This record gives sequence, C-alpha cells and structure tokens, in this order.
Amino acid sequence: MALSNLTSKAVLLYDEWIKDADPRLEGWPLMSSPFPTTFIIGTYIYFVTSLGPKLMENKKPFDLRQIMAFYNFSVVALSLYMTYEFLMSGWATGYSFRCDIVDYSRSPTALRMVRTCWLYYFSKFIELLDTIFFVLRKKNNQVTFLHVFHHSIMPWTWWFGVKFAAGGLGTFHALLNCIVHVVMYTYYGICSLGPAYHKYLWWKKYMTTIQLVQFIMITVHIGQIYIMDDCPYQYPIFMFIIWLYGSMFLVLFLHFWYHAYTKGQRLPKMARNGISKDQ
Repeated sequence: MALSNLTSKAVLLYDEWIKDADPRLEGWPLMSSPFPTTFIIGTYIYFVTSLGPKLMENKKPFDLRQIMAFYNFSVVALSLYMTYEFLMSGWATGYSFRCDIVDYSRSPTALRMVRTCWLYYFSKFIELLDTIFFVLRKKNNQVTFLHVFHHSIMPWTWWFGVKFAAGGLGTFHALLNCIVHVVMYTYYGICSLGPAYHKYLWWKKYMTTIQLVQFIMITVHIGQIYIMDDCPYQYPIFMFIIWLYGSMFLVLFLHFWYHAYTKGQRLPKMARNGISKDQ
C-alpha cells in the first residue's frame, strides 16, 4: 500500500514537472521521456563493464583499425558541423557570452539552436562506441570508472538540457566540446591509420593543455551567473550542474598535469601522450 502511494505520488510529480518541458520538442526521437535514454545508458554500462568482457574473455581481440579510422574521422566531421551550427544559431550571431537566456520562440534561429542541441545530445550516443571499441579490442584497462561515468552522464544530463533549455548560456560548454573533439578525434583518426602516420602527430603534447583550457573556460564562463545581477536565465540548476562538472574535470586534469609534467611520474601510454579519451 505504501509503495503504491509512493509510486502514485512520483507519477503525479513527474507529470507536473514535465508540463514545463519545451513544446517544440514534442514528437522528437528519444524526447518523450528520460526512460529510453536511461535504458540505453544502462545497457551500455552493463555491456562495457560485464557482458562485453565476458564474451571477449576467450576470444582474440578484433582488428578494428579501418572501422575506427572511419569512425574517428566521422566524429570529426560531425563535430565540425555542430560547431558551425552552434555558432550560427547564437554564439556568433548575437549571444553576449554573458547572460544569454533561452529563446523559446519558433523563430528560424531559435529552432536552429533546438535542432543543434538535439544533435549534440544524440552525438553522445554515437560516442559510446569509444568504450565498445575498447571492449572488442580487449583494452579493458582503458574502461575506467571516469571514462564510463563521463560517457554515461553526458547523454543523460543533456536529455534534460534539451527538453527544458535548448539554448542560451548553458550551451557554451557544448560549443567548446565540439571544437575540442575536432582536435581530439583528428588525433585518434591519424593514430588509427597506423605507425606510418604517427610522424604527423608532433602536436600530441598539446592535447592535455587544450582540454585544461576547455575546462577553465567552461568553469569561468558558467561561474559568471553567480556574480551577475539579475540574470533571468530560466534554469539556474543547470548552471550549477555544468559548473560542478567543469570544476570536477578541471581538478582531475590539473592532477594529471601535476603528476605527468611536474613530478614526472610514469603514466600509461595514452596518458604519457598527454591525452585522454574521457572527453
């Protein structure tokens, strides 16, 4: 009886809460409720942490170099496109980089931002292949908690971002992330072409610096909302989540930087290259 009452209250609370969702997204794929996204992420976590390693236990690693080259350069192309769309739907056409609120109108620019936000959200499902490739290649040491956490939390939190606040200052970190992904997946793509192309990767030592700059910019930009007077951004809770996420990864990368370059400790190969595939 108590469980039934609790369930009924939860359903009523959800129904009341979902009334504030952006009506422009009605009927869009995966946007009806957070449950399809939650199911996909749950399946992903189960596969990469349990089922996948068990299935691969007595099998040889798959040779996925050609597939990974295509995948990596495809992500580069998609990231370039999303960068352009974020710029043209606000960040290069009117946003102030300060208190930019969500435009809920049906103007062409506002709808362009909605489409870009949804595409960015969907791209996070595509990037789950990063981990699946690790499992199929039996690189289980790279399936770390941080890696899985990052790839899981991004699509889940972005469902709420798209559903309630597709635009405004909450999308700045997505723009930066797309730009960084152009650089990172270009690196991964060239790596996947084989040793003959590694001579073109002289810039790999700057990868960690690029990611550090990204998290500093995200944290500083989003932190403005706490010092601006009367910024009417519609969902301040999203700002706190983005600030918390940016700050957390900034600390983690500073920790990496300190141990890699100040103390000079020996690190795994990918870390020694100054990069991480957790972003």
